Amino acid sequence: AMPKSTTTCNNVLKLIFNATAWANMADNAATSPYTNLYLSLHTADPGVGNAQTTNETAYTNYVRIAIARSGAGWTVATNTATNAALAQFAQCGVTGATITHVAIGTASSGAGNVLYAGALNSSLAVANGIQPQFAASALVATET
Repeated sequence: AMPKSTTTCNNVLKLIFNATAWANMADNAATSPYTNLYLSLHTADPGVGNAQTTNETAYTNYVRIAIARSGAGWTVATNTATNAALAQFAQCGVTGATITHVAIGTASSGAGNVLYAGALNSSLAVANGIQPQFAASALVATET
């Protein structure tokens, strides 16, 4: 396999996460581009390219969260994109779940396309009063 150059990796990530056109190669959609990407939490691997609903949690009060598709939402450097700020989900109500994976996708609800997904370093037991969150730079999407 032929690896991509760092410049190419960064251009791909900037197009996806910052909506930055890649000169002479790819432009952001002109008529109705995505303005946000959406984080979803999962109780098992959602799979890459699968719908965000695959193994998505349903703890009480859970909703996906939007992160702006811009430099304010995502930082891109050295083949990685990271969340630029704290990303907080809704606090769990009565019924909890055990979260094992997180995904970055295209929809606020419904199927949505999984762009990137990965396992948490350790599973998170979400119970009444627990509010899942990711510190700034804790979410890392890579291109190689």
